[in-house]
Amino acid sequence: MSSALDRSVRGLGDGSLVPLRSGQVLFKLDSYEANPIVTPQQLGLTWYVDGEPRIGAVFNGGAELFQDKVILLPRCHRDYRESTFFDKKLGTERRCLENYLSEVWPLVSEDGIHFARLGDTAIRGDGADHKDFIHGIEDIRVVTYGGMHLLVGCGKVKAPFKESDADRIAVYSTSDFSEITYQGIVEPFDSRNAVPFPQSVGAKQYILLRFHPNIHLDVLDAGIEQLLNPAKYRDEWQGVYERRNETLLFAAGDYAHEQEKIGPGPQVIETDEGWLLIYHAVGVLGEEIAGIYGLNKRIGRGYSVCAALLDLDDPRTVRARTANPIYIPSAPYETYGSEEYPVDVPAVVFPMGAFRRGDKLMVYAGAADKYVVLLSCHFQNLLSYLLDHCKVNL
Repeated sequence: MSSALDRSVRGLGDGSLVPLRSGQVLFKLDSYEANPIVTPQQLGLTWYVDGEPRIGAVFNGGAELFQDKVILLPRCHRDYRESTFFDKKLGTERRCLENYLSEVWPLVSEDGIHFARLGDTAIRGDGADHKDFIHGIEDIRVVTYGGMHLLVGCGKVKAPFKESDADRIAVYSTSDFSEITYQGIVEPFDSRNAVPFPQSVGAKQYILLRFHPNIHLDVLDAGIEQLLNPAKYRDEWQGVYERRNETLLFAAGDYAHEQEKIGPGPQVIETDEGWLLIYHAVGVLGEEIAGIYGLNKRIGRGYSVCAALLDLDDPRTVRARTANPIYIPSAPYETYGSEEYPVDVPAVVFPMGAFRRGDKLMVYAGAADKYVVLLSCHFQNLLSYLLDHCKVNL
């Protein structure tokens, strides 16, 4: 008898190939027909101000399979408000959100689509549990390593929006997603979007990092213990920072849609052809690609989903990399909002959790810093696209 999850998986889209005027071919992930699958209202992230309803946010959740269910770890916000501040670097007034303190609520689903809270567990970074960071915990990826699950996120040491040097890699571990142990932060440098590999490769423990605006790939000198006890290995982490110019994997700016910045996305996935890396990019989404997604004009600044294939034995060797995004914001809950779906940050799709189930790739992504969406494709369709259309000349 098939599980509820397997029945859902069979109904997910396979992705599609779309020819471009240039002669290139674009691969397009499919969006689940009932997206968004998680909304703030479903979790009670609502409140009133002067009698007017306000809607919070649930987004950017790492995801993993656990006991034939899907675990999702989205960041959750409520009781925040819109404001502005003067950005000294840009010399202009900018929009921001005040009281924007994130905590992470583990959710569970039998079918990968309908989620509920996993007990009353919450991961907080508000100073109640420790003082390493007190301005929230954001964007936790889930990496299954042996018999444990590493939860690697971003601890905010300064308030969001207004201040630089505010992000620190924050590490947790768990065996069941109910009891979660805080391991500490990587204190020496500002960084987010850290994604360790799920196993050592040739006796080396690789980790993907984002040193703004690029993606880096480095080796942890002390292995997985360097993540589990970051304070003890402070010098080793300092070494990661000092050699960052030598560990560049992808540079921002190679393509228009990656013009501003790029960063690692979900956990990497081992395949016979290499390590599948899904990553996000920020830049211009041109008229042709926008049109493929049903939009009538380009997106001047948007987050999109991209992919690459790294060599199985030496991940520093890139076998393939997409020259066009494999998904862009296109629905109202991903772009500029609607009466039904207000948004907090427009034109954002941010991939956070991905895994293979049967012959499908399931990608869980944040949408417009407000919702969770599910994207999918036939796993082999994406691999074949990367190998047939996106090979990197070595």
